[in-house]
Amino acid sequence: MLKKLPFKKNHLLIAGIFILLWIGYNLAFKLTIAAWQINRQLKTQLRQSADISYQPAYLERKNANLSKIINLYRADTVSFRNNSISIISGIAEKENVKLSEVPTQDPFYHTDQFIIQKLGFEGVFFSLTKVFKQLQATNNIGIIRSATYKLTGLKTNMDNDKKLMLEVCLELAR
Repeated sequence: MLKKLPFKKNHLLIAGIFILLWIGYNLAFKLTIAAWQINRQLKTQLRQSADISYQPAYLERKNANLSKIINLYRADTVSFRNNSISIISGIAEKENVKLSEVPTQDPFYHTDQFIIQKLGFEGVFFSLTKVFKQLQATNNIGIIRSATYKLTGLKTNMDNDKKLMLEVCLELAR
């Protein structure tokens, strides 16, 4: 039957190749190209959503958390010498620790943003550590910037002459 058609075999071969290419395109390449375009669109959307400027709820949560952290540092500098030291001495008294040093305010420790107040405690190691932990947990007295345990006294073999001291530096925001 093919012999009677006026087409040449070469023309039929070329037509068959085009038909097979068209079927292959419809079955495989068309879907692959559509999936690739969807992938490219989703990647651009993901890149845009990763930008913080498009997430106002995230910025609000972040600002609220930062405000909470700043409020931990903030204390009234005028009432610090009165209220905060009375709170601190109350904490120390509960643990049988002596608040031994409250130096006068040194201008070296004052900046435009922060005031650093140095306090000295005297007592037994475990009691000093409990006071230190309670100072960390207490709000509105400032944040502990540094703490140092020091053993002071004469260099003798007698334990009565030695005192264990805890020096705490509290940082307050203005």
